[in-house]
Amino acid sequence: QLDLVESGGGLVQPGGSLRLSCVASGFNFDHYGIAWFRQVPGKGREGVSSITSSGVSVNYADSVKGRFTISRNNNNNTVILQMDSLKPEDTGVYYCAAGLKTLLSLVAPPYEHWGRGTQVTVSS
Repeated sequence: QLDLVESGGGLVQPGGSLRLSCVASGFNFDHYGIAWFRQVPGKGREGVSSITSSGVSVNYADSVKGRFTISRNNNNNTVILQMDSLKPEDTGVYYCAAGLKTLLSLVAPPYEHWGRGTQVTVSS
């Protein structure tokens, strides 16, 4: 059964760092593009970062460029989102998503499979 499980969320002060992990199972992970999205109550999901199936190419939303880094390890079916210099506006539930032919998209429709999310709260 296909599954995506996020972890690593928590409460952090502004300027701090968190490292989110997404572990995949039940499908050919190295065939899928992966993205991280975030959502706050009352708003739609916002694409944060994406990575191609090979890991060669990445994409970032303007709001996180220079602060977040996405990477993947196809040997252990894991995608990492390293988040540095966190701001209160980075608060939200972070989801990882997988899809075929996603072309580094930061919008939801190309992504077929979603995790259950991990909460990130940036507050003093």
